[in-house]
Amino acid sequence: MNGTVNQGPVINARSIVAATLLSIFYLLLSTWVVGFKSDQVALVVIFNTLFYLSAITRKFILGFSVFIVYWIIFDYMKAFPNYNVNTVHIADLYNFEKQFFGINYQGHLLTPNEYWKVNSTTTLDIIAGLFYICWIPVPLGFAAYLFFKNRREFLSFAMTFLVVNLLGFVIYYSFPAAPPWYIQEHGFVFHAATPGNTGGLSRFDNYFNIHIFQSIYQKGSNVFAAMPSLHSAYPIIVVYYAFKNRLGFIKVILCAVMVGIWLTAVYTSHHYILDVLAGITTAIIGINLFNFLFTKMPALTKFLDRYAAFIS
Repeated sequence: MNGTVNQGPVINARSIVAATLLSIFYLLLSTWVVGFKSDQVALVVIFNTLFYLSAITRKFILGFSVFIVYWIIFDYMKAFPNYNVNTVHIADLYNFEKQFFGINYQGHLLTPNEYWKVNSTTTLDIIAGLFYICWIPVPLGFAAYLFFKNRREFLSFAMTFLVVNLLGFVIYYSFPAAPPWYIQEHGFVFHAATPGNTGGLSRFDNYFNIHIFQSIYQKGSNVFAAMPSLHSAYPIIVVYYAFKNRLGFIKVILCAVMVGIWLTAVYTSHHYILDVLAGITTAIIGINLFNFLFTKMPALTKFLDRYAAFIS
């Protein structure tokens, strides 16, 4: 491709007006839908700063807009709780987990979550916290790597991420599910608008006297969205594209992080094994769905090609 084609998005009166109106519209809509929050201003500031800073940062933020769309949808879910759509599964999911994965311990049949809650150690708490915190920086860091290596592959990764999340969101509303910590805190009685909880990750925060996980989970859109575990789905997407792009030893590291996140989800009572398995299944379906839609349908393939050229 010649230099003219690769100029990408440029700053002109039209783009300035578009970016400004889009920012204002987002702030007004967000205030109306979920109420005004400082996070919304931070997002607008980051977007506009990168949009105007330089050509490469402008391409970067326009490419990462796929992740911004995910964040906005996730944030707006607060206004439409899934427990208003379908009955929340609490006891049935708990009993199903115990039936298939129960552990006999001191004369009692426990779920794996209950077993690890009474057998947790500081060492495991630290390891678990380090693994679980990776679910945010690893996918975003990997996306940034792909952006600078191959814009087309970056967009494939970003769109796959979005497709998997949309599938997960559909299941959230079709099958609202309470996480293990909910039963530990509230029993089998449903309480609407229950605030987020750090579960076993609180031990990590307490040990280091920090509030990393507390700050993350207090912003959760809905605690009754434990199945599927999208935290368990994200690393699969990363590993898939790592193998696809033949990243060598880094694949081993990413596989270790993936398994660590799966185990931590159960260890910290954020998810049942069933949730993790559902997350794995959602990721596999989402990856294959993307490959089908964006490689077999010419219109979508052309869309990705044009998008890649636009941010190149």
